Amino acid sequence: MRKLRLSVLDQSPITHNSSPRQAIQESAALIRLTDKLGYTRYWVSEHHNITSLAGSTPEVLIAHLAGESQRIRVGSGGIMLPNHSALKVAENFRMLETIFPGRIDLGMGRAPGGDRLTAMLLNPSNKFEEKEFVQQLVDLRAFLKDDDTPGTVHEKVKAIPQADTMPELWLLTSSGESAYLAAHLGMGLSFAQFINPQGAEEAIRLYKERFKPSAELAEPRSSIGIIVACAETAALAEELQAVLDYRILGIEKGLRGPLPPYSEISKTSYSDMELARIRFNRGRMITGTPESVKADLLELADRTGVDEIVVSTITERFSDRLHSYELLAKAFDL
Repeated sequence: MRKLRLSVLDQSPITHNSSPRQAIQESAALIRLTDKLGYTRYWVSEHHNITSLAGSTPEVLIAHLAGESQRIRVGSGGIMLPNHSALKVAENFRMLETIFPGRIDLGMGRAPGGDRLTAMLLNPSNKFEEKEFVQQLVDLRAFLKDDDTPGTVHEKVKAIPQADTMPELWLLTSSGESAYLAAHLGMGLSFAQFINPQGAEEAIRLYKERFKPSAELAEPRSSIGIIVACAETAALAEELQAVLDYRILGIEKGLRGPLPPYSEISKTSYSDMELARIRFNRGRMITGTPESVKADLLELADRTGVDEIVVSTITERFSDRLHSYELLAKAFDL
């Protein structure tokens, strides 16, 4: 049986009675743990104007977290490329690759990572057009490869420092549209099932069918990102499930503050419409005991044809979050 690789997606959540500083300290503690446990990579996200998440600048946080770890790959899941210039992203990740050679991933997405107003302020020239995103991807790779094609900007401008190695390049998708780009450009593809519970199988199938080898990637490389909460008992797993249900529904309703404690969440009454949405959102996550979570993750991997799952875990208590990753590592014998 093929071995399933497990990785981490960390959004640096700010929970009840927590703070942004504490959230970053928890990210440092989590990468130290998952580095020792044998997880493959550790990705951090880019979100803006969301007060319940501290992860707004992955390029800064990656530098800190890579320094807190020894072996695990560290990267972005992802850089929201339309918020930035391709040159600056190339420089940021070349610097990271220079400091931590062979350990950096550059995962990229096209969503704003927040609301449209914030995205406009981050990059006033952003027109939210696909052709601009494609051009950014082309330019970014050219900067990372020191392309000097005559008649292009790359002939005159180089991304500094000129590192000896390149970060791994990944495209993130929740709609499936970027699967075509990842295949055409010969980049890795990670499907965000934690955002969209539908479409992973089709997107990954199309990606593999249309994949064109690149200088950086000879064969298709794909993964799925999903929310996971693992607990030793079914009762505790149900508590973690309730917190996730509340949190995701709140995000969809535009609630941006820190997550309330389970004692409050457990008293919440939901409308029929909210209950229907909660049932739909259950497709974005897997919760349960180590045995049931392992079985569900293996089924997901077999069904979609991936050999890597990127796990996002958010709990009320940080100790539960750490323990969830410990239980998963033990279940999969990482």
